[in-house]
Amino acid sequence: MIKVLLADDQPLVRAGLRALLGTEPDLGVIGEASDGAEAVRLAAELEPDVVLMDIRMPRLDGLEAARRLAGSPVKVVVVTTFDLDEYVYAALRAGASGFVVKDAEPAEIRHAVRVAARGDALLSPAVTRRLIERFAAQERPELDDRRLGPLTVREREVLAGVARGLSNTQLAERLFMSPATVKTHVNRMMTKLGVHDRAQLVVLGYETGLVRPGEPA
Repeated sequence: MIKVLLADDQPLVRAGLRALLGTEPDLGVIGEASDGAEAVRLAAELEPDVVLMDIRMPRLDGLEAARRLAGSPVKVVVVTTFDLDEYVYAALRAGASGFVVKDAEPAEIRHAVRVAARGDALLSPAVTRRLIERFAAQERPELDDRRLGPLTVREREVLAGVARGLSNTQLAERLFMSPATVKTHVNRMMTKLGVHDRAQLVVLGYETGLVRPGEPA
């Protein structure tokens, strides 16, 4: 069962999410937090697989709470009424594994939990790419070899493909390797670069200048 912690300052929202997830046999809510500080404390105490985290909360907001959980095995999915691109980008930078809005369909939220729990990025590659391109276009950084230094030539090729929104299967076809080998490269890159999911690899690909906005996939 996927263990879920709810973090939202509105009891009604928490009750709705609990009811929504409680209908699924593979999902279970193990705790609730009313602010980011409590979410961080309960995450350490209860060891959930996923935290559904609101952004605007008292004492400690969801973005800072996500940053504090970024080095742990816990996956954070930001659930908020604010769907501005700036919040999406900030959530990914903070270490969140994904982003959904509160008026999403129930199936989308349940899917978000499952996707995050298995270690994948919640946002589709195309959506993530458009988001990162919007912000990266403001700076257009030069290639940052210092941050990419640990990667082999092949790993850089895989990272560029991930940042452009290609799936493991698509990368395997383009680079003439098996999907399993691509997955191995992706996992090794995460370890070398200190990131914990595919969404953060996309951010890194653009921030380091390895991929430039507007380049074809």
